[in-house]
Amino acid sequence: MAIITISDTRTLDNDHSGNYLISELEKAGHLLVGRTIVKDEKDQIKAAFQGFMQEAQIVISSGGTGITGRDVTIPVMESLIEKPMPGFGELFRMLSYQQVKGAAMLSRAVGGLAGKTLLFALPGSLNAVQTGWEGLLRDELAHLAFEVVR
Repeated sequence: MAIITISDTRTLDNDHSGNYLISELEKAGHLLVGRTIVKDEKDQIKAAFQGFMQEAQIVISSGGTGITGRDVTIPVMESLIEKPMPGFGELFRMLSYQQVKGAAMLSRAVGGLAGKTLLFALPGSLNAVQTGWEGLLRDELAHLAFEVVR
């Protein structure tokens, strides 16, 4: 497992979403092979994903999924993903709708397989990361990892 935070303002001290994911992964007994924070720049994001794809079965990112000009995570991920998992984004937005109503449509959360690594992009807010982790990823990670290697 690897965690990437995409933000122009976050540091290890104030990366609440990344810290939450690290804590939850450790509690669940998953092996963390790396964590990084990168600016919302296409080249940095792509390099971070490609670097972790060399050693991690699953990479989860937070941030850069919105619709502003600085949000470039999704185009980068889409360029890496060979087998999209549209259900991930659909279910994430469904869960988000229960919490934030119509604002859920702003989320471009995405997941899919890139080579032998599953990539998941979540919005950067702690609430969104908790929604994605608790509602989708936490209970499926072992199954997802198994599907990749079988």
